[in-house]
Amino acid sequence: MDRRNRYEEIGIDVKNYLAYLREVGIESIPANNKDHDSSTMDGTKRHGEESKPPQSVQTLESLREKLGDCKRCKLHKGRTHIVFGIGNPHAKLVFVGEGPGRDEDLQGEPFVGRAGQLLTKIINAMGLKRSDVYICNVVKCRPPGNRNPEQDEIATCLPFLEEQIGIIRPKVIVALGTHAAQTLIKTDTRISTLRGQFYWYRESVKVMPTYHPAYLLRNESKKKEAWEDIKKVMAELRTHGVHLPSN
Repeated sequence: MDRRNRYEEIGIDVKNYLAYLREVGIESIPANNKDHDSSTMDGTKRHGEESKPPQSVQTLESLREKLGDCKRCKLHKGRTHIVFGIGNPHAKLVFVGEGPGRDEDLQGEPFVGRAGQLLTKIINAMGLKRSDVYICNVVKCRPPGNRNPEQDEIATCLPFLEEQIGIIRPKVIVALGTHAAQTLIKTDTRISTLRGQFYWYRESVKVMPTYHPAYLLRNESKKKEAWEDIKKVMAELRTHGVHLPSN
């Protein structure tokens, strides 16, 4: 299978992806490494790694400039604002959701609606403030009617999320909900199975999948499970010198 067919099979818009690579100064893609080994999950779970992330720009501000008035996928047609991300550009903890909702689209900031208020409470309960962490989404524009982001939309926006993570260089990512978790650790497993254990993102950052705050608002009985996930995140952060209250 040639490279173009392989990308199209997994839902990557080849034209948009190559245009993005040119924007960040990459003019060619190395040939496939046929000896690449996709390891299975064990301990801290590992899914198969793909190619190295695109060459990082220097700052989040310059990455936002590269994103520009993005029209790379169909989501731009209905958006009010691009919702890029917010928080500490050197955060050791990053929260990644799936996509902006109505309130986020109107304000241009992630997690500001009811689900965002719950996320803020979780962050505060950890002994942190929103300004201590970084918050973003897999896709930067609101899907119509708050539907799930589609695979071509995720694939088009994914290089920007990868650049964000590469610039921030966090120690831990909390993946909020199925689509964030599946995108970051490259699996089709449901969040109810994934949650509660760490996985690797590019063999350098630990990822904890947990329930999305919007789901917790509809299913309050799951809040205890989500908090158990967060306590594991807190324990991991302490190993990196972050001072947090005891569980």
